[in-house]
Amino acid sequence: MGRRAERETVEHVLTRAQAGHSEVLVVRGEAGIGKTALLEHARDTAVASGFRSEFAVGVESETQFAFAGLHQLCAPLLDRAGALPEPQQTALNVAFGLRSGAAPERFLVGLATLNLLAEAAEEQPLLCLVDDAQWLDQASAQVLAFVARRVAAEQLVLVFGLRDPGEEEVLPFAGLPELWLGGLSEADARALLAAVSTPLDDGVRDRIVAEARGNPLALLELPRSTHPAELAGGFELPDVLGAPRRVELSFQDRFSGLPVETQVLMLAAAAEPTGEVALLWRAAAQLGIAREAAAPAEAAGLLEIGTRVRFRHPLVRSAVYRAATSPDQRRVHGALAAATDPRADPDRHAWHRAHAVLGTDEDAAAELERSAGRARARGGLAAAAAFLQQAADLTPEPARRTSRALAAAYAKHEAGATEAALELLDVAASGPLDALQRARLELLRAQIAFHLSRGRDGPWMLLDAAKTLAPLDAALARETYLRALDAAIVTGAPGRGVPAVAEAARAAPPPPTSPEPADELLDGLVTTFTQGYEAGVPGLRRALTAFAGHEPPADAVGDSDSHRWLWLASRTAMAVFDDESAHLLADRHVRLAREAGALATLPAALLVQSVMLVISGEFARASELAAAQTSITASTTALPLLHAQLILAAWRGRSHETAEIHTTIARETAGHGHDTEVSLAQYALAVLHNGRGDYQAAQAAAARAFESDELTYSNLAHSELIEAASRTGQPELAADALDQLSSRALASGTPWGLGLAARSRALTSTGPVAEEHYREAIEQLRNCRMAGHLARAHLVYGEWLRREGRRQAARAQLRTAHDLLSEMGAEAFAARAGRELRATGEHPRKRTAQPTDVLTAHELHIARLVATGATSREVGAQLFLSPRTIEAHLRNIFRKLGITSRRQLRELRLP
Repeated sequence: MGRRAERETVEHVLTRAQAGHSEVLVVRGEAGIGKTALLEHARDTAVASGFRSEFAVGVESETQFAFAGLHQLCAPLLDRAGALPEPQQTALNVAFGLRSGAAPERFLVGLATLNLLAEAAEEQPLLCLVDDAQWLDQASAQVLAFVARRVAAEQLVLVFGLRDPGEEEVLPFAGLPELWLGGLSEADARALLAAVSTPLDDGVRDRIVAEARGNPLALLELPRSTHPAELAGGFELPDVLGAPRRVELSFQDRFSGLPVETQVLMLAAAAEPTGEVALLWRAAAQLGIAREAAAPAEAAGLLEIGTRVRFRHPLVRSAVYRAATSPDQRRVHGALAAATDPRADPDRHAWHRAHAVLGTDEDAAAELERSAGRARARGGLAAAAAFLQQAADLTPEPARRTSRALAAAYAKHEAGATEAALELLDVAASGPLDALQRARLELLRAQIAFHLSRGRDGPWMLLDAAKTLAPLDAALARETYLRALDAAIVTGAPGRGVPAVAEAARAAPPPPTSPEPADELLDGLVTTFTQGYEAGVPGLRRALTAFAGHEPPADAVGDSDSHRWLWLASRTAMAVFDDESAHLLADRHVRLAREAGALATLPAALLVQSVMLVISGEFARASELAAAQTSITASTTALPLLHAQLILAAWRGRSHETAEIHTTIARETAGHGHDTEVSLAQYALAVLHNGRGDYQAAQAAAARAFESDELTYSNLAHSELIEAASRTGQPELAADALDQLSSRALASGTPWGLGLAARSRALTSTGPVAEEHYREAIEQLRNCRMAGHLARAHLVYGEWLRREGRRQAARAQLRTAHDLLSEMGAEAFAARAGRELRATGEHPRKRTAQPTDVLTAHELHIARLVATGATSREVGAQLFLSPRTIEAHLRNIFRKLGITSRRQLRELRLP
């Protein structure tokens, strides 16, 4: 009643799905507002239109069971799991506890779920309904929200019923399309009240309508639970309860009027969220209650027992449980524990047993600890943390309670519950701790502090933890020292920030076993920042060689030492001008993260790879990866990492786009001490201004970037500062940068470093010496992958030749520069080359339009993957999309390119 517009919205998304467009809708509103009724209308309409419908319901007391809600939704579809790639089948089976194995990344479970739903939707359109989504376990909520952000062309509709954020907020669903249900209009409210109640006195009716505030459940329940005498006269109480709470109290009133045995039976049903009838009857037998005790609850319309146990509304369940005394709650949980087979369902048995305990119980705590291990093995970090926290609460022995509290704190932090982790650390700190436990406690405090603020104190807190760990756990101490160094580089504290941290890290103990790649990296970085770049290069090269030759097996990717540090290793390769290792390690990091479904780390891996591709002149591929990075961060609701997009826009010479991204980054980093992020943005501005010929602005930006330890370490800012200073006639301002770049290039001995240094020396030289350096720069840069810098070497050489009056020679260099820069898309640098070429009397050739120019970056990425021979399923696995969505994109690609087959796509010359 009164929901015509809402019904039309639901019917519209169903119609679009039948036409091949996946749809998502989050139905929001307070309890009792009619979300379930609208979801049921969606189901009835869908089934009548030929849809298959699957349904799941979140239950407040089931939030500790990892993937419980997802399993509820997917269980009827698992007969199709055999069509999924093996890694995805394994991820689902492990998550659902159907087989053992390494804990899967939750986003690999998400991709498997997406493809499972897509497989079902191939047979007929599929509607997935999830009611009370605010009570889904965290793992299920994250996976389903991820799927909702990746669906596109699967003939699939996902509808979530979600409590209004004023009561229960579930962040994973934030930003999805919403339909907000408000209260009924007064006319509809009066019509509903008249339809379901006996004739009421005008004052009573007005009072009910006023108090219900348009909430349909309140309109249905208040007449049944309120004495008319209480409402006579129509006066308003000063603090009227909100409708959901008012309705819950009305359910409690009706519940309290039932026979005692019926109340206990209802409490058992409220405490057991599975709704299994046989389990309820076994528990009833344990309590000495006959089945007939359910009849009064059914007659009162509070409970329905058929194939499953169902409450009239979730508020009935919460009303019953909250109204019960603690002894009664413990009694029914004890009965449910006795009725639950500990072999078939050990976790639920442990959960009920724990809730039956008064005080402490080591056996119950140990059982919860084992449940936490099983939850972690399935990838349910939040569930593991909840089990461990409860285990700590039930542990009688202080030392063991402290140990479990510390383990629970680590699990809470991993699950993203930072505040809860800090509270558990306080619990652990109050108990007896041995030296290693104390050190691990301080390490977690440091990690949390750095996670929350990314501030300059983070590296020093990590250093303190590393020092404490050194005599206790050498491997963990070394890892913590490396974390501290990485944190110092990332935060970019000016002055002695990184060198001081590196000096402290010299105290790291030797590796307890044969050195791992990360051990080599730590030693190389410490040497570099304490003894100088030249002294550190050999150690850094050994580390890169170790990383390049050590690829972990796929099933160990998530915990692999070398996988964890590829982010730092690939940046280190850039620092020693090793373009081959940088590309290799960045590519491997992206590939391993994709294979593992590690979407938490994939955006950072894509960032490094994108930057490498930009300075290599591969703008099209860099744009594809930057677009993929944006898509993934949107799917996971993570904060966007925009520096790849910023650097790409700057190299392309797009002022407006660069300014917009720079403004966003500046806003995000304001007040957080993220000096490296600010400096990286200044580097991008220096490139932009150099490309446009605004050398004064380029010099100012490059000078600020050069102050950063990270930018100085990575050698990004040197050449920009040198070019800008030489063009403003102030080469002395770049003298330090030139000396440092020349020394480092000689130490690295790579074509990239030597070529960049030669180009920079040429810019600050005159006469035959300058020409010698220009030629050396071009010769060296031809022998590496740095096509962007090679093109710019031709450009500055051509500009120098023109100023020397050698127009014919200048034309050849400027023509080459213009062609290279135009082809890669460096628009501002190409325009600069064009102006110079026209000054020699030659008009630059216009770039020939390419067929692929009509494709978006995302479409070009798909086209490139398909052109390599990858199937739609393989491409979908890489991009975390379903095969059907890839096919839909391919149809658009074929239409835009005027082709009809994959073979024709392979024959095209993709940029």
